[in-house]
Amino acid sequence: MSNAVLVLADGTVIKGEGFGCSGNKEGEVVFNTSMTGYQEALSDPSYKHQILTFTYPLLGNYGINETDFESDNVHVSGVVVKEACQKPLHSFMKKTINKFFEERNITGIEGVDTRALTRKLRNFGVMNGILKFPYDECEIEELKEKAKKIAGISEYDLVNMVTIKEPKIYKVDGAKKTVVMIDCGEKESIAKNITERNLNLIKVPANFSAAQIFDYEPDGIIISNGPGDPKKANYVIKTVQELMKEKIPLFGICLGHQILALASGADTYKLKFGHRGGNQPVKDLRTGRCYITSQNHGFAVNAESAKDANLEVTQINLNDNSVEGLKSKNLRMFSVQYHPEAHPRPYCLGHIFDEFKAML
Repeated sequence: MSNAVLVLADGTVIKGEGFGCSGNKEGEVVFNTSMTGYQEALSDPSYKHQILTFTYPLLGNYGINETDFESDNVHVSGVVVKEACQKPLHSFMKKTINKFFEERNITGIEGVDTRALTRKLRNFGVMNGILKFPYDECEIEELKEKAKKIAGISEYDLVNMVTIKEPKIYKVDGAKKTVVMIDCGEKESIAKNITERNLNLIKVPANFSAAQIFDYEPDGIIISNGPGDPKKANYVIKTVQELMKEKIPLFGICLGHQILALASGADTYKLKFGHRGGNQPVKDLRTGRCYITSQNHGFAVNAESAKDANLEVTQINLNDNSVEGLKSKNLRMFSVQYHPEAHPRPYCLGHIFDEFKAML
């Protein structure tokens, strides 16, 4: 007997068994194709206001540890899985996925044909939904109506919801260069990659002005990843435009890549179902080499508009030819749509951080 239900905006009703914390959660229903890394995904701010479907059929088989978090909070609205493992096994494990969900107020539903749900989202596009645990059968029609009325993700300023409130300083002994990162919803692995390269890092809130950023006398600036529609973070776009005037090295990652494009005069658009997983093929147009990349985004840069914004498209996605890398033709500025910090995996793109360091 099912006790949880996922109702999509198109009227689809998916029943299953609830786990974790009871609740009534709303959000954009998306899917991730990674086989590992659920802890990193759950704590990735880029999943704010989304109900996350894992295509890999088993969630929680190695439990939850203390080291693989990407932020201090859990940002997903809810989780959809085929099976939630009740007896995980790993030497670093501290608790089960069910216990973690209960502690962090995460609502999950299992027993779902996630393959069928993923094919639906792939064919018709991601859509809003409501996850309710427990539920009564008499509530279904009401939930259908509510699901239709959920605001689209582009209606929210999600960056403002996840950015830090005060600057955070990462001091590295012996470091001679300093990088400021505009936190739009940064994964902590990005900060780790910067400090590992003997660079001081200062992470600042997304609403910081260019003047506030320059008070730190940075040698370079990173615009981080983050959730939602980049156009809703217009205050970050305006700040980046001011930074560009000073011709300081700029590096954008994921949402930061889109913000750099918008600040340059290019345009962005919403993808049908986004790229979320650890197996997205990206081709570097300069070398011809292909990389398998980790990605989590629902928007992309329009390639034609990039040409008109004095930007060179350096990398493309081999699945759909969407823009994966940009480089300014006249500024020390570049960006990538994927996650070079690759937590979790594949670890083949660390040289992207080395390229940024070489610009400083």
